[in-house]
Amino acid sequence: MREDHRPHLNPRWSSSASRPALGAWLLALLCLLAALTWFLVDLSRLSWLIPGLSRTSPSASIVLLCGTILCWLVFTLAVLVARTVLRSLKPRKAAAWVLIGCTLLGSAAVSATPASSNDSARYAWDGIVQKNGISPYQYLPVDPALERLRPSWLFRPAEAGGCRTDDFPTGVERSGDICLAINRPQVPTIYPATAEIYFFLVRLAWPDSVGFIGFQLAGLLLSLGISALLLRLFPAAADRAAWWAWSPLLIFEGINNAHVDLLGAGLTLLAVVLLAKGKVLGSAVAFGAAVAAKLIPAIAAVGLLYRRPWRFILLSVGTFALLYLPYLLLSGPAVLGFLPGYLNEEGYDATHPSPRFALLSWALPTNWAIPIGALLLIMIALLLWRRTDPTKPWDAQALLIALALLIASPSYPWYGLLLLPFVVLGGRFEYLAVPVALTVVYFARWPDGLLSSRIALLLAALAMVTGWFWRRRSPATQAGGSSRPVPNLASSNTTR
Repeated sequence: MREDHRPHLNPRWSSSASRPALGAWLLALLCLLAALTWFLVDLSRLSWLIPGLSRTSPSASIVLLCGTILCWLVFTLAVLVARTVLRSLKPRKAAAWVLIGCTLLGSAAVSATPASSNDSARYAWDGIVQKNGISPYQYLPVDPALERLRPSWLFRPAEAGGCRTDDFPTGVERSGDICLAINRPQVPTIYPATAEIYFFLVRLAWPDSVGFIGFQLAGLLLSLGISALLLRLFPAAADRAAWWAWSPLLIFEGINNAHVDLLGAGLTLLAVVLLAKGKVLGSAVAFGAAVAAKLIPAIAAVGLLYRRPWRFILLSVGTFALLYLPYLLLSGPAVLGFLPGYLNEEGYDATHPSPRFALLSWALPTNWAIPIGALLLIMIALLLWRRTDPTKPWDAQALLIALALLIASPSYPWYGLLLLPFVVLGGRFEYLAVPVALTVVYFARWPDGLLSSRIALLLAALAMVTGWFWRRRSPATQAGGSSRPVPNLASSNTTR
């Protein structure tokens, strides 16, 4: 009898006739996801369905929230179909599917200006200032000394009636007689050194008159680069990379809104890969640069201290300090920027009610919830550090990042970009409920949406617990193994 050498597939889809059909379904789902993205990044494109709908409409937030959740549902169905389709293809063809899908979705994302955040306006201004040889920490955006540098797509004079809401598609701020697209124009920049270098390099490639598209295209290129790295890690399971490349979190927050958190996530992933290959120096440099991109990647350190930890720490801190050195020489203590004020404004100082630590504050007074939450996170971090498996440190990293986001509950879904690569590495896909919950927190608007935010965070926590129980009870786990694909990483000595 002739042996069957076809790839192992689910019996329901194992016939040769069903594979093209599944491929057609996958293409249709990707096109549907791209169409939804195209509509959501510019709500006026939906005015034929909802008359008068635009970014400034009272119903804009609820439409964006519902539309984003719909995108997550379509995305989940697409990657589940992709598991069967892509694993039946040769690695190069499967990788092409993932990269073309990312390009298709990214193209829809850059078809309009940022839909729900104007952070990249500050990125652009900091980059323009640096192009002219000025430290971004030295002056406020409204400082008259920089008036000659102001492009019309970021600054306009106020009219007699104030600032028009349609002056800037990403939102408008007013300071005196100036209307700006930049948020918090009367405070210094908050962004660390790696981020500022990134802002400078991106704006260096574009004239000052070019708007948001510069950072959006940079986000698309970063997304494709990280997708390519994940494809190298999973050559026989390209669908794992699709969880990153086609994710609504990446498409909306990493590409359309062009958040610099994407750079921090990519550098952190690089640090993990390099350390697994025994390259402590390269890993520490990458991690130090990641922390100097947005500070949040510091959470991932728990899974990076299993190989020469003190050397790793010293090299990471040295890289962080070295990146700051030019700015420190130019601006001195001003390099702290708005960070202290930001922590106070965001409600992390426990002096006034805020949506931070929303689950804990459901049961505890606000002034107790924040210190107890911080202590809880420290205890979890220490426990995970001691119990990190050096052969798969990303499991501990994913768990700590997800728990940190759940407990601290920042109202910014793009913070979840740091979580996404570790979800892909470890296959803990239930953790993606966390950035979905943060999307609810973001669009629900505190304080009116506090209850819905708490419910969303609680459901995300339940999803994580359910995934943990299901994994423990699965036959593969009970047999002492796992059916999950593992990253293709060369690892040598894994002694602490």
